[in-house]
Amino acid sequence: MPDGPLIYRQRLLTRITHWVWAISLFFLMLTGLQIFNAFPSLQLGKESGFGYDNAILKIGAVEVDGGLRGVTRIFGVEFDTTGMLGVSGGEARAFPEALTIPSKTSLATGRVIHFFFAWVLVLALGLWLVASAVNGHLGQLIPTVADLRALPRDIADHARLRLHRSGEYSVLQKLAYASVLFVALPLMILTGLSMSPGVNAAAPWLLDLFQGRQTARTIHFLTMLALLGFFAVHMAMILLAGPVNEMRSILTGWYRTGGDDHA
Repeated sequence: MPDGPLIYRQRLLTRITHWVWAISLFFLMLTGLQIFNAFPSLQLGKESGFGYDNAILKIGAVEVDGGLRGVTRIFGVEFDTTGMLGVSGGEARAFPEALTIPSKTSLATGRVIHFFFAWVLVLALGLWLVASAVNGHLGQLIPTVADLRALPRDIADHARLRLHRSGEYSVLQKLAYASVLFVALPLMILTGLSMSPGVNAAAPWLLDLFQGRQTARTIHFLTMLALLGFFAVHMAMILLAGPVNEMRSILTGWYRTGGDDHA
């Protein structure tokens, strides 16, 4: 544990929305994989079907010697993914039951849960943006010119596991959080909306913006993978920086800084 003073680092609304986002993204990812299983292919363009071969990713199964073998094709190159992707429970299934909500095939149930938590995420993000703009927290996440100048040093410190424990966000933290809050999450929301026929009728320009529903679906899926990568790095940094101190900060708001400002 660091030996510096306790500071009030995380506001109540920030802590609440943080956990709302975490829960929402958990259900969105697993129900999203359920929805993906109904059409296990990512394509580019405005059209898809049997007459088109514009898939950049396709997960399926082929029958070999009376059994099923999982096959994943990425940019036309096939990989044997039996035991991981393509086959689950003895049937053709892109993602296994353990990674989807619900575990059994049910597109309707998956869509209901997915859309519910999508709107929870939208409302929480909107509330956080308004409140953070008013209380000044929003400005703390936007990198300044001085921050960008310090970027090489911050990268070197992280590479050496010299993790600063102060009340201010480092430039890497600012870039990471800003990328998620101002780029990834809005992109997920907009691409999700562009796949809705109702939204297409009301705002056809949105579909044109993403060059078709299939391209929007692909961007939606790839953004999910980017958020999953952010989560992995986020958890690793929490463990390295001191999980007790970090969890106390996001649960109570109070954070103990390092006496020498770094470990």
